[in-house]
Amino acid sequence: MKFATRKNNQRAANRRCQAFTLAEVLAALLFLAIVIPAAIEAMHIASLAGVVAARKGAATRIADRVLNESLVTTNWSNGTQNGTAVEGGQEFQWTLTSQSWTQDAALQTVTAEVKFTAQGKDYSVKLATLAPPPGQTTINLTQ
Repeated sequence: MKFATRKNNQRAANRRCQAFTLAEVLAALLFLAIVIPAAIEAMHIASLAGVVAARKGAATRIADRVLNESLVTTNWSNGTQNGTAVEGGQEFQWTLTSQSWTQDAALQTVTAEVKFTAQGKDYSVKLATLAPPPGQTTINLTQ
């Protein structure tokens, strides 16, 4: 009988060594209380960065298209123009402006700006190029 009792005592002692103490459980909960909000915020920031990057790419394509179309049709000299473009189910507001280039009055700076929102924040993309005045197809660079 003594042998069986000693064996039972060893099993009970082994079970006590395998369990977590209250201090260990509280330390783990405190660690999780710190890590989980930080991880969620990091995921939110990464999500916002992904959405902004995708929409900036779309806005850049729209600005490039608006700029190229206006240069080909030479309608950029009519002052400020604006409109709305839809890509991927998202609306983008664009504005086309032209003004004299500060370095050479014979050239015009044509700028296409596309505005969009991502997760409640406003963003914009601008593309600009130089163009000769309407009706002039060549530029004399030597003066």
